[in-house]
Amino acid sequence: MNASPPRSRSASSSAAGLQIIPTGAALGADVQGVDLRRLSGDAFAAIHRAWLDHLVLRFRGQQLTDEDLIAFSRRFGALDCAPVQETGRRFVEGHPEIYVVSNVLVDGVPIGSLGAGEAVWHTDMSYQEDPPKASMLYALEVPPAGGNTYFCNMYRAYEALPEGLRQRIAGLTLKHDGTYNSGGYVRQGVTAQDDPLTSPGVYHPLVPRHPETGKCVLYLGRRRNAHLGGLPLAESEALLDELWSYATRDEVVWHTEWQVGDVVLWDNRCTMHRRDPFDAQARRILHRTQIKGETRPEA
Repeated sequence: MNASPPRSRSASSSAAGLQIIPTGAALGADVQGVDLRRLSGDAFAAIHRAWLDHLVLRFRGQQLTDEDLIAFSRRFGALDCAPVQETGRRFVEGHPEIYVVSNVLVDGVPIGSLGAGEAVWHTDMSYQEDPPKASMLYALEVPPAGGNTYFCNMYRAYEALPEGLRQRIAGLTLKHDGTYNSGGYVRQGVTAQDDPLTSPGVYHPLVPRHPETGKCVLYLGRRRNAHLGGLPLAESEALLDELWSYATRDEVVWHTEWQVGDVVLWDNRCTMHRRDPFDAQARRILHRTQIKGETRPEA
């Protein structure tokens, strides 16, 4: 069985001053002593290794322009253009790579996506043929309370499954629905429907191997309208409910409470995430980039 990434060590990189501090939970680490605008090759190599080890990295106290955020993101690979928001807006003017996550209105029009409500457990853009391998969020404004983001370790979720359940799901594929985003809004250009058998989406292996670590991961994406290929709907629903009961247990979850200047980077191939709601009268503005997937998930 695949071993979990190490969780207990506090590692210093060979780059002067850079430290990797694990959260002590099932995933996540703080990267300290680094300015993301000025990274040596050695420092970036240490960050990349820590990202694969810890799945989610948090960099506090950063002061980035959109150009800086894009430049750091590109060190991990080519970037996706921002998806069209439910309002029809797409991106920051002049920066098609920047997706705005915000509840702020200007002249009555949302400047971003997802509002102030809860965002349910999901993996970004998994309804695409080639989902992004990573996402990055930079906090510009945060509410005084709420809006926390939670992450779960999908290596650990797979490892926690009873052997009989692992055998039952071996070789199965799962449809990742493309109807709704994580805030429950219908995606731009899509007609709302709630039949998992006919809703738009892409089938991916349920238990692919991570292309860089080689470890098996439970790849669920999101629950709404999901369907296990080849199974009757009732059987698919029951099996998915059982799998989800393992995927988001407290022992595989860590969360971050946002501060202005936080950059959080996560691996979309082996995590899911969700967001708490917050006071709609408070302002929250985060800018997101997505690093293109180099290969689609493979069993």
